[in-house]
Amino acid sequence: MIRDTLTRQVADAIAAAQAAGDLPQFSIPDIGLMHPRPELGDYACSVAMQLARIARLPPAQIAQRIAKHVVSDIATVEVASAYVNFRLKPEFLGQQVNIVLLAGERWGDIDLGHGAAAQVEHGSANPTGYATIGTGRNVVTGDTLANALDAAGYAVHREWYVNDAGNQIRAFGASLFSHYAQAFGQDIPLPEKGYAGEDAVEVGRALAAAEGDRFLAMDRDAATRELGRMGIDLVMARIRLTMTRLGIHYDNYFSERSLYTSGRAARALEALRARGLLIDHDGALWFSEDGSPIRSGQGKRKTSDEYAESDDEPEEKGKPAPIQAVVIRSAAVVANPDERATYFASDIPYALNKVVERGFNPAVYVWGEDHQADVPRVYAAARTLGLPEGAIRLIIYRFITLMRGGVEVRMGKRKGNAILADDVVDEVGVDAFRYVMLSRSVDTKFTFDLDLVKEQKNDNPVYYVQYGHARIASLLRRAAEEHGIDLEAAYASDYPLPGEPGELDLIRRALELPEIVELVATKLEPHHFTAYAQALATAFSRFYESCRVLGTPEAVLYPRLKLCRMAQIALARALSLMGMSAPDRM
Repeated sequence: MIRDTLTRQVADAIAAAQAAGDLPQFSIPDIGLMHPRPELGDYACSVAMQLARIARLPPAQIAQRIAKHVVSDIATVEVASAYVNFRLKPEFLGQQVNIVLLAGERWGDIDLGHGAAAQVEHGSANPTGYATIGTGRNVVTGDTLANALDAAGYAVHREWYVNDAGNQIRAFGASLFSHYAQAFGQDIPLPEKGYAGEDAVEVGRALAAAEGDRFLAMDRDAATRELGRMGIDLVMARIRLTMTRLGIHYDNYFSERSLYTSGRAARALEALRARGLLIDHDGALWFSEDGSPIRSGQGKRKTSDEYAESDDEPEEKGKPAPIQAVVIRSAAVVANPDERATYFASDIPYALNKVVERGFNPAVYVWGEDHQADVPRVYAAARTLGLPEGAIRLIIYRFITLMRGGVEVRMGKRKGNAILADDVVDEVGVDAFRYVMLSRSVDTKFTFDLDLVKEQKNDNPVYYVQYGHARIASLLRRAAEEHGIDLEAAYASDYPLPGEPGELDLIRRALELPEIVELVATKLEPHHFTAYAQALATAFSRFYESCRVLGTPEAVLYPRLKLCRMAQIALARALSLMGMSAPDRM
């Protein structure tokens, strides 16, 4: 990437300044570059401020001495206060157009992962109902992260974790028995905290139609379990159809229940017990990160300042207290032994399976904010089990406020008023749905306004970006069909660019895509793609308004047609990374 080239040139300049006696000897630190305001250049380096204490010189003076030794054939160097700024040369920018055209649909690819196996586990909602709009944010986030990791050079595996164990599944099975029995005219009331939604009713009736009334003659507990398992299969089949509709595929659907039937859960807990990290307390089995006795009244992660009056205060003030969490609940709390394991009891062997057995690093989880409290527990278990640092990465997304007609729509899967992802897609379309889900940082709670998203106007970002691509496609068609221009000859030409500001700004934007891929893949923040796509579409619009293309002399026409093709490639790739279509006509 261009940024990496400039970073090396800064490091070489520091070494040259040291050799010339302009700077003292010291180890050159990591050098970072950022994009400053356009009037200040294309890249800015703040390393002079890092070096002020080491070099015992004012940062502005250090910046001047570094800049004096920079040797660059791609950029001019300027100093602004303590910053060393770079402005890419017009001739270099013009040369990069060919690089983009040559890369084609793989433009933006980088080799960050070097082929390492990575996994993104997303979706993974309890299979007690069809995919909701909340699940939609999860899966669109996860799918886009997987696309970014793939573009960054990882071998990416995509997985849905099927929560087919525990008390919620028991409640779902009991709810299905009620709906199933009602299909035969029997009034079996829903259990407490049962599932009353239309999707649960539909599944119960489908089971009645497919299986007949044979479950009514069975032991109720056995019937509930069997109907629960069959219901999960039906729900997951519907979820798979929704995912296909959203353009999302999975390499595997992993059963939580299999962690117990395979013995993985028992082996993982035994490994923790051997380390002295499992403790029996009040009839329950607890995980204790450092093996210390279970603290009374624990339940949240506290700092040592909150234990100032306690005998178990950590030695280091302000250090987080070791994680302690229930793994297996007490029989006095949960009577059924099959339902005593907590989510955490499954998280432990699942993490081992991901990283140790299957070799994923990173293994990325996409979780809703209701699992925020589980994050430190999983990280603590990963540490104590000796998993490599950074192998487990948990992404928490905020929930959505859905608006229709200016009124907030309240949702709840158990109550049966959850908004299904399919219903929203019916109204707004797949691309608009995905774009809105990506338009905010995952840690930002935002409003999904159905009425606004349905308006196909230029101020709706997804259509604005797609219109930019369609506009370019139309221009290129007109060039070939109405003006008889050989586009391949234009793309292969070597005329220099006129060098108009609109041309150079468009190239700059297109060249940022590899950096955006790296940013999303490392920070796991997919919203950067939407910001990039909008900025690129705007750059093309400004270019088109300020730089005439058709009807110009060949020496101007050909390089500008190349610019159009470059922008089309970059826009199409950005849309592809977000899982959206790049239409040629709108």
